[in-house]
Amino acid sequence: MLGVVLAMTLAVQASSDTPGRGVSEALAVERAAVIHDLRYVLSLGIPTDRRQPVTGRLIVRFTLAAPHRVVLDFEQSREHLRSVRIGAVDVPFTFENGHLMIAAAATRAGSNEIAIEFIAGDEALNRADDFLYTLFVPARARLTFPLFDQPDLKARYALTLEVPQEWAVVANGREMARATGNAASPGTARVEFAETPPLPSYLFSFVAGRFSVEVATRNGREFRMFHRETDAARLARNRDVLFDEHAAALAWLEAYTGIPYPWGKFDFVMIPAFQFSGMEHAGAILYNASLFLDASATQQQQLDRATTVAHETAHMWFGNLVTMGWFSDVWMKEVFANFMAGKIVKPGFPQVNHDLRFLLANYPSAYQIDRTAGANPIRQGLANLDEAGQLYGAIIYQKAPIVMRQLEQLMGEGPFRDGLREYLKTYAFGNASWLDLVRILDAKTPLDITAWSHAWVEERGRPVVSTTLHTGSRGISSLTLTTTDPLGRNLVWPQRLSVVLGYADRMEALPVTVAGRTTALRQAIGKPAPLYVLPNGAGLGYGLFVLDATSRGYLIAHVEDIPDPLTRGSAWVTLWDNMLEGHVTPAAFIDAAVRAAPRESDEQNRQRILSYLVRGFWRYLPQAERLRRAPALEFMLRAGLASASTSSQKAAWFNAFRDTVLTPEGVAWLQRVWSRAEAVPGLTFAESDEIVMALELAVREAPGWARTLEAQQARTENPDRQARLAFVAPALSADPNVRAQAFERFRRLENRRREPWVVESLAYLNHPLRETDGRRFLRPGLELLREIQQTGDIFFPTRWTEALLGGHRSPEAAAIVREFLASEPRYPERLRWTVLSSADELFRAQAER
Repeated sequence: MLGVVLAMTLAVQASSDTPGRGVSEALAVERAAVIHDLRYVLSLGIPTDRRQPVTGRLIVRFTLAAPHRVVLDFEQSREHLRSVRIGAVDVPFTFENGHLMIAAAATRAGSNEIAIEFIAGDEALNRADDFLYTLFVPARARLTFPLFDQPDLKARYALTLEVPQEWAVVANGREMARATGNAASPGTARVEFAETPPLPSYLFSFVAGRFSVEVATRNGREFRMFHRETDAARLARNRDVLFDEHAAALAWLEAYTGIPYPWGKFDFVMIPAFQFSGMEHAGAILYNASLFLDASATQQQQLDRATTVAHETAHMWFGNLVTMGWFSDVWMKEVFANFMAGKIVKPGFPQVNHDLRFLLANYPSAYQIDRTAGANPIRQGLANLDEAGQLYGAIIYQKAPIVMRQLEQLMGEGPFRDGLREYLKTYAFGNASWLDLVRILDAKTPLDITAWSHAWVEERGRPVVSTTLHTGSRGISSLTLTTTDPLGRNLVWPQRLSVVLGYADRMEALPVTVAGRTTALRQAIGKPAPLYVLPNGAGLGYGLFVLDATSRGYLIAHVEDIPDPLTRGSAWVTLWDNMLEGHVTPAAFIDAAVRAAPRESDEQNRQRILSYLVRGFWRYLPQAERLRRAPALEFMLRAGLASASTSSQKAAWFNAFRDTVLTPEGVAWLQRVWSRAEAVPGLTFAESDEIVMALELAVREAPGWARTLEAQQARTENPDRQARLAFVAPALSADPNVRAQAFERFRRLENRRREPWVVESLAYLNHPLRETDGRRFLRPGLELLREIQQTGDIFFPTRWTEALLGGHRSPEAAAIVREFLASEPRYPERLRWTVLSSADELFRAQAER
């Protein structure tokens, strides 16, 4: 009788005070205060057939100072739980809102152990026919197995996997034992991994499947690369570069931080159609297989790959060794990974202007969000981890490094580095907040970092900096910068600028610190009247720099004459901004780009000009104007392709041609290149290049486009690329009914699993050449966004919305977006920001009509 009473008491206690959906900040704070010494022992059985469930057994070990209720996160149905035991006894529990709850009376002071048998959820397992990989960021581990899914409950993980015998496996810990072929499970292998150091749940990971493994040693350390590449030449071309770049990044980071690599082994996995460019799982980084570059790769692509490798390797310290306590500070791990990556790649690319690289890699992307009504602060509040994925984006990846560079310049490189070293050593294998770092940095500088942080980190948007120039018979009589807050908060952003005065034979840079709303450049008084004033000459400052009329007119006509590549790059970024604000017409900007691109000597700048040209061509010109300009544009691009001296340069010209070609003659030439009837001297095309050509020919309904797609499918050898092409092809159909079916399949979650394929398909459904028909997808696409945010990975909502809206410029499309937002007054704020940011250029295009 006593046992029955106890069981009833436990059941009642376990059902009280039920947490809501997701992982709330309140629940996380409660658990972090009482749970210590956390360990997970996890065993999973992965069948060959992906339609069969993954089964698991979990032992959770932890200590409590006193009995306390236990709330585990498991976002599955009750049927996925087979048993919950403490010792040998089934323990009463309740299961509600994705939480498994055990009453305090079932726990004790000191060591506790709970054993759970379950059926794993598939949503975060990314299962294909012959491989799977986990992706648990930001709080998706709870979709797969029960745990405390929050970043400040770091745990040690001991993993065992039972997999098909021929599969390779990799996880955070080192593989310790592998046993194959037992009577109970013939054809399987049981693999045990070493227990990990303390990890947050979002960094726990494993991969299993048909992968090949490459092994190399660099600086006495073994590296392993897991991949599915079938093109031997492509593998050979990339293999050693990838090993070298990882080794170089590791060596740089150990020297900078003063801390040896903390995770023992170093593996990385190349995943076809991976959702991100990379994911920093400790000891087992996952990358998109597109890091295997083709022979036609541009310098920009090579730099991007090296930066991605450096970024993910930097995370081994920034984010993995020291983790944010809550996802409101997720930007901290990303800013330092990106900021350090910019430093790390410099020695490997001595021919590159790295200040220009920093400018072009960060400013345009950050401005693309920060100029919009959907701008968000770098550091945001977060009540529930269900919304953590919406914190990611260009503001934390691109704006934050710009802000951090300003801080480093204000503090000095030495004190800044010393502060980061102290931060990493103080909180190693633990958690820290931005305010913890601020306290450390504050002690190393007279700068008031708290006040600086308020403007740059805590508030959204960017300053508007306007130039006022007065000249007379004695030259400049006054030069003033006026800073305003476009959101009306009277906010001041302290920053350093290098204001450039441009003359026919020289440039003069005037250093200035902006600390108030009006800044007078007294050092300019008496200097000759310049041809132009560029407030952000060295790419140091951040904001909308509104050019005075004289400077604007000169630069749009003569930007290519600026002698310094960094200043030219900054001028192009500034001119694009001024065009979007209506100070320069799209036609004038495109004329400048067509004139300047062939004369540009710096490859980075040329790539930026061409990207602006392609974007302006599709977004800001009506179709009739595109057709009028197409012959001259294609002639210029073909001429650039012919005169380019390297394969990297040729690839940039060719890609711009491929993406904008409209004339029948140009399309016919592209078709001859795709069919291999005509070669491009000095440029070799890989399988992936030919796939893109086939898709671009199809969307233009080139003669025989359907046969082109069929032929491309037949000659594609890599099975993952074959599957991608088959998935995307219906979106290219000339039949509107087929395109409608291609969209309708996205309503089903199982058809959205390969997110890059979905985004590519959606972009073609809404290609500018299909804009009129594509309008029918806008409202249902926006209506799906909430579900996509709830079921997809962190970048999917933004990429979905950009693909949905990116091909549109009509008033009808803009009206659909505005009507949708007006009909949803309680729409989640962060999703509203996503829509507003993605629709910004659609709205701006209306002003140009």
